[in-house]
Amino acid sequence: MLGDVENHSLPRAAAFFDLDKTVIAKSSTLTFSKSFYQGGLINRRAALRTAYAQFVFLAGGLDHDQMERMRAYLSDMVRGWNQQQVREIVAETLHDLIDPIIYDEAASLIEEHHTAGRDVVIVSTSGAEVVEPVGELLGADRVVATRMVVGEDGCFTGEVEYYAYGPTKAEAIRELALSEGYDLDRCFAYSDSATDLPMLQTVGHPHAVNPDRALRREAVARNWPVLEFRRPVPLKKRLPTLSVPPRPALVAAAAVGAAAATAGLVWYANRRRGTA
Repeated sequence: MLGDVENHSLPRAAAFFDLDKTVIAKSSTLTFSKSFYQGGLINRRAALRTAYAQFVFLAGGLDHDQMERMRAYLSDMVRGWNQQQVREIVAETLHDLIDPIIYDEAASLIEEHHTAGRDVVIVSTSGAEVVEPVGELLGADRVVATRMVVGEDGCFTGEVEYYAYGPTKAEAIRELALSEGYDLDRCFAYSDSATDLPMLQTVGHPHAVNPDRALRREAVARNWPVLEFRRPVPLKKRLPTLSVPPRPALVAAAAVGAAAATAGLVWYANRRRGTA
């Protein structure tokens, strides 16, 4: 399925993975809500609300109206969070929260791509404060993620500097291809959402993973492979090769706010209103 080991006389190639519901079984950002509550960043009501958002996300995603309601609430919530405190909370709880929800099938694919000589890049709308350490856990070579503005006081301002969503993901992949020498026709991409169609169309080997209905229709129409990942298995229970400490991921989009995925919706929604 993944082809032969890379021929070093040919241009380089990479495998680009969306994160939420593609590599892990839940939303990476929302998964940390309990930890943020215990760390004093959010109150009990906010924790319950994010738990509900996680449920809706797993049931099929947020529609536009639900996203609008959540983005107004979450944009206020993230403003003022201390960046270093968020990093520490994620680091302390990463293995307990993320390790058990990594799809066994995705971990195997990542291993196979590395064995074939391809770089592995995580491309996620979630904030880099979450995505970067998850990328390190998985042994990814690079990470592209949303980033937020941090003020002089070390706290998030609530403004989004870079939003890794939709066409922006495809732009990031093309930029990496130029800087790293990837031949996009020989590259792979994996995602669960129709919002990632631009990313999938950028490479020669797109794959739909646990696709939503819109992406499933597109995949069938375009004759793309459709993969079903169903087995979250802790990395420590996998092969010994995946039990060793992973190599650090190089951050293609510099690390910032853990809630950037949801706060980034503010930027997107405001842009929609401004162009309407």
